[in-house]
Amino acid sequence: MSSSGQKTVAVNKKALYEYDIIERLEAGLVLQGTEVKSLRAGRVSFRDSYARAQDGELWIINLHVSPYEHGNIWNHDPLRPRKLLLHKREINRLIGKIEERGLTLVPLRLYFVKGIAKLEMGLARGKKIHDKRAHIAKRDADRDAQRELKDRFRIKI
Repeated sequence: MSSSGQKTVAVNKKALYEYDIIERLEAGLVLQGTEVKSLRAGRVSFRDSYARAQDGELWIINLHVSPYEHGNIWNHDPLRPRKLLLHKREINRLIGKIEERGLTLVPLRLYFVKGIAKLEMGLARGKKIHDKRAHIAKRDADRDAQRELKDRFRIKI
């Protein structure tokens, strides 16, 4: 558990590689009991998940929450759409941006705050192939620079 009272369950690293994140926001999730238990066990996958607007509400699609081992008949459908909890004004603003500019809402991180599941969403634009290559090159250069600094300041006995 981190110092701010948050317990991170899962991080969507692929989203940071595939998309340029323009804006981040926090949303609650409507979950069933066995889903919460599976999330606490870290059994979630962001693969191909995104948010979609439907009837003035936002829904997270393709978020895979594995069935709870001890859930028997009360288990949930792992890929069911789950409603996102946001203020109406935020929902309307996000729907406008998604439809107007061709942006998408992707999940970035799932975590618990004071026992309540939260989803960090990113308003994102897809990266082109050359952007991805630049991202990889920058990451490698940063890693090399850190390695060089570590070697330079190492105490020699």
